[in-house]
Amino acid sequence: MSETTTPPAVFTGQSITKAGTAFQPRVFKDNAARWVVWVGGLGVIAALLLIFFYLVSEVAPLFAPADFKSRPTYAVPGQGKTLYATVEEQGQIAMRVSDTGAVTFFDLNSGAVRHAQQLALNGLTVVDVTEVSAERGELAASLSDGSILQFSHNYDISYPNDKQLITPSVRFPKGEAATAFMPEAAQNLVVRENGDSQMLFGVDAAKSIHIKTFSRSENAITGETTVEVAGELNFKPAVAADLLLVEPLLAWLYVIDQKAGKIAFYKLDGAAEPKLVEVKEAGSEISAAQYLSGGISIIVAQTNGKVSQWFPARDKAGEPYLARVREFDLPGDAKPTALGVELRRRGFAVGDETGRVSVYYATSKRLIHSEKALDTAVSQVTFNPRAQVLYTESVDGKVHAYDVHNEHPEVSFAALWGKVWYESYDEQQWLWQSSSASSDFEPKFSLSPLAFGTLKGAFYAMIFAIPLAVLGAIFVANFMSPELRQVVKPTVELLAALPSVILGFLAGLWLAPFIESNLPGMFLLLILLPVSVPLFGYLWLNMPARVRYLMPAGWEGALLVPVIALVTWFCFGVAKPIEAVAFGGNMQAWMDSTFGIKYDQRNALVVGIAMGIAVIPTIFSIAEDAIFSVPKQLSLGSLALGASPWQTLVGVVMPTASPGIFSAIMIGLGRAVGETMIVLMATGNTPVTDISLFSGMRTLSANVAVEMPESEVGSTHFRLLFLAGLVLFIFTFFFNTLAEVVRARLRKKYESI
Repeated sequence: MSETTTPPAVFTGQSITKAGTAFQPRVFKDNAARWVVWVGGLGVIAALLLIFFYLVSEVAPLFAPADFKSRPTYAVPGQGKTLYATVEEQGQIAMRVSDTGAVTFFDLNSGAVRHAQQLALNGLTVVDVTEVSAERGELAASLSDGSILQFSHNYDISYPNDKQLITPSVRFPKGEAATAFMPEAAQNLVVRENGDSQMLFGVDAAKSIHIKTFSRSENAITGETTVEVAGELNFKPAVAADLLLVEPLLAWLYVIDQKAGKIAFYKLDGAAEPKLVEVKEAGSEISAAQYLSGGISIIVAQTNGKVSQWFPARDKAGEPYLARVREFDLPGDAKPTALGVELRRRGFAVGDETGRVSVYYATSKRLIHSEKALDTAVSQVTFNPRAQVLYTESVDGKVHAYDVHNEHPEVSFAALWGKVWYESYDEQQWLWQSSSASSDFEPKFSLSPLAFGTLKGAFYAMIFAIPLAVLGAIFVANFMSPELRQVVKPTVELLAALPSVILGFLAGLWLAPFIESNLPGMFLLLILLPVSVPLFGYLWLNMPARVRYLMPAGWEGALLVPVIALVTWFCFGVAKPIEAVAFGGNMQAWMDSTFGIKYDQRNALVVGIAMGIAVIPTIFSIAEDAIFSVPKQLSLGSLALGASPWQTLVGVVMPTASPGIFSAIMIGLGRAVGETMIVLMATGNTPVTDISLFSGMRTLSANVAVEMPESEVGSTHFRLLFLAGLVLFIFTFFFNTLAEVVRARLRKKYESI
C-alpha cells in the first residue's frame, strides 16, 4: 500500500498582495491613533502651560517694584516757615500753612500760586498746626496767645468747557473766632473729636500737659449751637512732654521725651487724670513720631537711623503694655528729620538730614523706595489722600514732588508666609482676613493658614481613604470570587460619579450635626470596627468545616456586611448612655474643660470622612487594576513553590503592583488637595493653623471660591487669590511629579520579577 504525500502550499503573489492590502488599513489606523494620542498629549501640556503662565501674569504685579516719577523742583511759594503741608486728592494742588497765618494753595507742577488767604490772627502768630480730620481736611492752628483757630481746606471741582477745574478755598466749620484753650501758647497741639464732644491737648513752657473738653449742643427749635467747657485738667507727665500723640478713640496717650528717647504710655479715662501704664526706652534720641493710618500704631523716628513701630498689646496676665513691634533701618543710617503717613494704608515716608526720602510699608516691613529728593535736610513729607503723590520740602525752602505708583505694598515673602504681629493682637500670628467693615482695618494676607488647611484636610481624608481603598482593592483583586468582584468593583467606582457638592451638602447638613450629637459613638466605632473585622475573620476560620463550606469560596466578604452594620448600630446605640455616665452628658464640654480641646461642629473629622468617601473610588479603582493585572503565572509559581497565599501577596503581588498602588494614592492625594465644594460646605472656613481633629480650616481652593466674586479686579486681594491658585497648581504638580518619579523607580526595581 503506497503512502500519499500532500504537496507543500505555494504562496502566490496574489495571496501576498491580498495580505498586504488587508494590512494597510490596520497600519493607517495605528498611525492615526498614535498621532491623535500624541496631539492630545501635547494639547494637554499646552493647556497646562497656558494656565500656568496666565496665573503667573496675574500674580507678577504683586512683586513688581514701585514706580516713582519725579516732578520739577522749585522754591516754596509764599512767606514764612511751613508748619503744615498737604496735597489734594487729585494730586494737582498743594497747600501750606506758615507761621504767619498765610494759607497758600499752589500748582504742584510749577509752584504757581492758585489761591492765598490770610487767617484772621489779630496780630498773633501761629505756633503749631495739627490735623483734626484728614478725611474732611479740617485743621487746628495753635495761636501765640493760647487760643485755637479751626479751619479746613476744600477743593471744589467743576468742568467748564469739559476741562477739569479745581478751585481751592479756606472755610471755617466752627466759626472764624478762635477758641480759648491755654493761658499761653499751646505746643504740640492735638485735637480729637468724638460725636458732640471735643478734646484739646497741649503742652506749656513748663512741659505740663493741658487737657480741655468741650461739649457742643444744638437747640432743636432755634438751631442755635452752644459750646460749653465740660472738663479741664493739667498734669505733669513722667517724662518731658516734647511730643504728644493721642489715639483717635481717646483711649491712649503717648508723651514723648525727644532728648531722653523715652515714651510714656498713658491710659485715658474721660475727665480724670490719665493713668501711667509704663515708660519705654526707645534706645536713642527721638526726632519725630506720628500715628499710622487707623490710629492704632505709632511710628517713631530715632536719630540713630532707626524707625520703629509701636502699639498697645496685652501680656499673658491680660495687662496692657506698649509693644515695640518692628524696626526699619534707614539707608545709610542718616538722622531722620520728617515723617509722613498714608491716609488709608499703613505706608509711611521718612525724610532725613541728607535730603533722602525713604518709603516703607509697616505690615510687610518692606522698604518700597529710597531716593535723594533734595539737597538739604527734609522738613516736610506728606502723601495725598490716594497715596499717588509724595510731597517733600527742604529746610532751605525747596519743593520736590513725585508721582507714585505703588499698588501692592502689603506683599512680601515674610508677610505671605511668616508670622506677622498685626495691630490689636498680642503676638505674632499667621492670619488671613482680607476685609472688614471698618475703614481702619489692617489687611492680613498670610497664605500659611490656607496652605496649612489644604494639607490638613488632605491629610485626614487620606488617613480615612488609604486603608479602606487599598485593603479593599487587595481583597477584591486577590481573594474575592469573580462573580462578586463584578458587582463590588463597579459599585465602588460608581461613587466617583457622585458630585462633590452632594457629598459636601450631606456632610455639612447631616453628618456634622450627627457626629456632634453622637461623638462617643463615633470614637467607639473607630475602636470597635477595626477590631471586630479581624476578630470575625478569626472566628470564621475556626468554624467547623461543614459550616465554612456552606459559603462559596471568595464570597466570605459578604458576611462582613451584617457584622459591620451590627457593630455600627451597637456603637451609636450605647453612645448616649456612655456620654451621660462618663462625660456628664456633654463630651464636647468635657474635652474643653479637661484638655482644653475646642470642638467645632464642622471640623477636620467631618471633612476627612466626606472627602475620604470622594477619594476612595479613585484610589480603589486604580489600585485594584494594578493588583489584578499582576501576571497570574507569578502568583501561581509562588504557590507552587510552597508559599502561602499571604506570603505570595506580600512577596510577589504587592511589589509588582506597587507602582500602580503608589500612583493611585498620589492621584487620590491630588484630588484631595484640589477639592473645593466638600471643604467649602463641611468646614467652618476659618483660616486657622490648628492641627486638631476637632477644629475647622480653610483651604486654598475654598478661599478662592468664597472670595473671588467679591474681590476688586486688579487689587492686592484679587491678585493674591490668583497666587493662591498658583500655589495650589504647584502643590498638585509637585505631588503628581513625585508620584511619577517614584512609580518609575518602583517599576524599574520590580520589573524583573
